[in-house]
Amino acid sequence: MKKIKFLGIVILLISITACGKSTKKNEVTTIISGWKTISENGYLIQYPENWDLSKSGQMGMSFVVFSRLTSEQDKFKENVNLFIQDLTGQHINLDKFVQISEGQISTMLTNGKLLESSRLNENNSEFHKFIYTADQGIYKLKTEQYCWVRNEKAYILTLSCEIDQYEKYKKTGEQILNSFKFN
Repeated sequence: MKKIKFLGIVILLISITACGKSTKKNEVTTIISGWKTISENGYLIQYPENWDLSKSGQMGMSFVVFSRLTSEQDKFKENVNLFIQDLTGQHINLDKFVQISEGQISTMLTNGKLLESSRLNENNSEFHKFIYTADQGIYKLKTEQYCWVRNEKAYILTLSCEIDQYEKYKKTGEQILNSFKFN
């Protein structure tokens, strides 16, 4: 149980610092005009060409795409990141993963407040959506997160924004999140 709790903490903390829809394998992917595509490790995702991609693997991330700073006063790059957690042998399904995550948002994050927790099923793929706020150092963040558990792996796809910038980035951020597909 300590290992599961630790995994939940790690996943939430990693996601905040920097989980989309799935399709059937034979379904055609719609390419968004003017956007770039990442296709690897069993997934595909798109992002605007004016966002910057990092695949450094820092903090275990598969990738992070960053918005550009808008002024000298802007110190936080809004971003979307993907973290894939190996759950082999831990017998964690999506229900258990959600239970762990909900507990961690309020207890392990500074001023963490869960705003939304909902189960979605689109394109024959079930995932969970969280929206929550928390503080990270000097930043007050609002996070939208989509999570899947498939083949003993948790896929956590996260949009992180400063609270006062969330509405500005919500549409583009959700387009990125919703472009995520398993292939």
